[in-house]
Amino acid sequence: MVKPSFNTQQAAEAFSLPYLPPYLAVKEGQTFQHGVNFAFAGATALDAEFFYERNIGPILWTNNSLNVQLSCFRKLKYTLCSNKQACDDLFRKSLFVVGEIGGNDYNYAFFLGGGIKQLQAMVPYVIGAITTASSALIEEGAVELMVPGNLPIGCSAVYLTLFQSPNKADYDRYGCLKEFNVFAMYHNYQLKQALDTLRQKYPHARIIYADYYGAAMRFVHDPLRYRFYGGTLKACCGGGGPYNFNNSARCGHTGSEACENPSVYSNWDGIHLTESAYRNIALALINGSYCTPPLISSPFRD
Repeated sequence: MVKPSFNTQQAAEAFSLPYLPPYLAVKEGQTFQHGVNFAFAGATALDAEFFYERNIGPILWTNNSLNVQLSCFRKLKYTLCSNKQACDDLFRKSLFVVGEIGGNDYNYAFFLGGGIKQLQAMVPYVIGAITTASSALIEEGAVELMVPGNLPIGCSAVYLTLFQSPNKADYDRYGCLKEFNVFAMYHNYQLKQALDTLRQKYPHARIIYADYYGAAMRFVHDPLRYRFYGGTLKACCGGGGPYNFNNSARCGHTGSEACENPSVYSNWDGIHLTESAYRNIALALINGSYCTPPLISSPFRD
């Protein structure tokens, strides 16, 4: 399972592989020996029922949770391989990317006014959904999985705009909101602990934790080194404001404009990163320095 924030285009290029086709664009008779992307925009780790039970459901962009993506994989499985032995042989040579997932679960709740303590109570449910899906994939034959942590949301233009504070102590030296980054690190710590438990249950599987947070913070800390001359906190595409994020004029909507050169920005639309930023993260993961254990043994240059 591959989510948008792991730049599969750059990863595919690094390994000289074709780009992954999206599951919803699958055509009858099409072959997928190089993989499939099961991502859905706005997808959550938790099922939609969780959010409707807490009066958050009406703002969901999609009901296609991690469980739905897993169901899509199972439907497609036997078009990839004709029997269990063939599937085992194929999956033994495959990398399953489970996420990045969970960020939207928190976004929906935060954007409706949920506090840090309330959201911390959600974390075990989100982590449980991720590890349950990972376990299910291993039971289906996966032996190598990459499970990413969450990004530093306190450095995201949407959070910086919606939760702007007059108190300078709420920001770190780079201009990010400290409490939201601490929350992301809390999620990531809990995920790493859960993956350790999963490794004990499945010692034959190689379960890789991908540190999206650390890979992204490199260019927050030193944007010029990574050629982000437009900065890392302000969105390239948006409707104005200190971080170029305006909820009533979001990127692509009336009143918004895109910058001339997105490659010198790390933030695309206030919520998602630019292709250049995703490329930086992807190469940091591929070369092994932000994966535990390393993804590959021979690092690429970034």
